[in-house]
Amino acid sequence: MEQRTDVVDPQDLMDLPLPRPSECPFGPSPDFARLRVESPVVQVRCPTGMRAWLVSRYADVREVLGDAERFSSRTGQVPHMMGHADPGRPVRPGEFTRMDGAEYQRFRRHIGPEVGTPKRLAELRPRVEAIVDERIDALAAGGPKADFYGDFTVPVTTAAISGVVGVPYADRHLFHHAAAAVFSDVTSEPEMAAAMRPLHAYLYQLVRSRREDPQDDGVSRIIARSEQANEPFTEAELVSMCAVMLVAGFDTTATALAHGMFALLAYREQYARLRADPSLIPSAVEEIVRCFGGAAGIARQVTRDTEIGGTPVRAGDYVVVAIQAADRDPAEFEDPDTIDVGRRMSGHLGFGYGTHQCFGQQTARLELSVVLEKLTRRIPSLRLASAVEEVPFKENTPVIGPAAVPVTWDEILPRERGQR
Repeated sequence: MEQRTDVVDPQDLMDLPLPRPSECPFGPSPDFARLRVESPVVQVRCPTGMRAWLVSRYADVREVLGDAERFSSRTGQVPHMMGHADPGRPVRPGEFTRMDGAEYQRFRRHIGPEVGTPKRLAELRPRVEAIVDERIDALAAGGPKADFYGDFTVPVTTAAISGVVGVPYADRHLFHHAAAAVFSDVTSEPEMAAAMRPLHAYLYQLVRSRREDPQDDGVSRIIARSEQANEPFTEAELVSMCAVMLVAGFDTTATALAHGMFALLAYREQYARLRADPSLIPSAVEEIVRCFGGAAGIARQVTRDTEIGGTPVRAGDYVVVAIQAADRDPAEFEDPDTIDVGRRMSGHLGFGYGTHQCFGQQTARLELSVVLEKLTRRIPSLRLASAVEEVPFKENTPVIGPAAVPVTWDEILPRERGQR
């Protein structure tokens, strides 16, 4: 399906509003407040040159994400932000995030038991707790200052997703390097293929090894379930699936967690509320995801002539739904620009919505919950080590958030003293 070119001269389009952390470190571009009212569905020019309909109202965003028949995922999630991601190229074997319908569900039903069932989450919790405690111990050994993003959230989420898939933590550099390329300003498909080659080669060997000698890990269990299905996964499909889980599973969560903690420490009364009342942690997790999930937006392609919020769109058009703008819509959330760890809500879109909502959302919730539980117990004096305006932000990437979060503390309690 090709995109139409007869709508508006690209030179007449407004640019896709991008975050401006110097003005708004804890929210999307201020332009969205106006767009939601004046132009809730408007054509924009994206950083990659792609033209798309930008959708910013909560109701409209939810409608697009919830209707996979009218709005296809074949584009990939963020081709509007990644120059190497051609939304029109054929879908490769195992590239399940660009599939729809039964084709997509074939993959999701095998991944789901590894990242989302109550039984699996109960098994994962002790592992995640141990990982978080180890990183807090490392902070204590390293001194009274650290980068919360680089020294804490990245190692925590890396170890967690490594354990889920079955990749030794010592081999993390392979998917770190691949993710750095995927979420960078690399613009050519050959460059991207070269960056992914070492990880794919590694995963081919891992898949073959697990076929011959299954272990107690995600890869082995996915292979076993697949072998019982009508259409078992090929090696190429398994490799691609594992690569997606590894590359997408660590830095998106790490960045959201770092951004969330940055906000909680900037508004210290919110961190104090969690210390005083740990029963607020589940709502704090949802508030972090509402405020900082899906920052780059999500792309879709229109499959037939239709409307979005009363605006006609045609088959072949691209759509970008502004997740964070939707989750700041005052029609849906009271006082939406305020970060409130006790907010009572349901239905935020930080993990997406519909059939393609984040497949690892329950694992991400678990990681966020354990981190907040452990930090508030063991580092009650945690605070920012620099002014809010001095915290650097990432550039040229769809994973939007702080590049570093300098923190400090007075004391880190040992594990036994940190237990409530």
